[in-house]
Amino acid sequence: MVEVGEQQYNVVWKTPAQTTSSVALRPVFPAQCSAMDDAAGEMEGTGVVRSWRMQCDGGLIGQDVEVVGLSDNQASVLASLEAADGSYYQSLLNTEQPVFSIPETPSVLQVVQEYSWLGADHIWGGIDHLLFVFGLLLLVGGGKRLLWTITAFTLGHSITLSLVTLGYFDYPVALVEFTIALSVFILALELSRKDRSGLLSHYPWWLAGGFGLLHGMGFAGALSEVGLPQGELPLALLFFNIGIELGQLAFIALIFALWLLVRNLFRGQEHRWLPLPVYVLGALSAMWCIERGLEVF
Repeated sequence: MVEVGEQQYNVVWKTPAQTTSSVALRPVFPAQCSAMDDAAGEMEGTGVVRSWRMQCDGGLIGQDVEVVGLSDNQASVLASLEAADGSYYQSLLNTEQPVFSIPETPSVLQVVQEYSWLGADHIWGGIDHLLFVFGLLLLVGGGKRLLWTITAFTLGHSITLSLVTLGYFDYPVALVEFTIALSVFILALELSRKDRSGLLSHYPWWLAGGFGLLHGMGFAGALSEVGLPQGELPLALLFFNIGIELGQLAFIALIFALWLLVRNLFRGQEHRWLPLPVYVLGALSAMWCIERGLEVF
């Protein structure tokens, strides 16, 4: 929602085109709010977008906005309000918390919690990012090499995430998505080599840091869809990045736990299974390169 005049708002409501329930997801505004025009629906990617103008006597600050249908659809909704003075309010709604209570000013604790969660949720929802991290684990194993490699990847994506989000430069989204898929494919090619004597194997932190710059642009694209609270912009950016790192570390811990399980189940034969994830990396990244490449060229 964007405040465009005195007590007037532009509302944009986006829902998935394919739903899991016949119960519609819909927002419920305070009683003093009324629509000024019809909500026209249009297909946009995999979702349906409806937009309308609304008059709310007394404004929305301090009011509650509820979303119904969350439980039936097993869904979450990101609700946001941009006031005319530049203030930004946001809340992640779900079954446990279906009401967006718009405060006078967004609290610091709310920003820390929500943006940490959003960062972790994004890395876990980005299969291409996770597979790149997984490939780095296969390439370097554990120990200091893993520490330096993951640190380089973190520094790389943190730099471009911050610069793009703060508006220092823009980038072609389709091309960056293609190069992210290409980074996974190049990593799969390096892993498929029997002789690990190449530069990428000897100096994996350069690969991680360089491609980390590209992955950071992908993270920034996700963050731009969410938006940043104007009053707490540095804090929100910091904890979105921290959320990404926490999600990344949790994924690495999960992979090591699975590896210990596989090693115990197939004691002495676990290395026979190592080519399988490399083939998966190569096949998926090749498919993404073709799909995303068609959008670029």
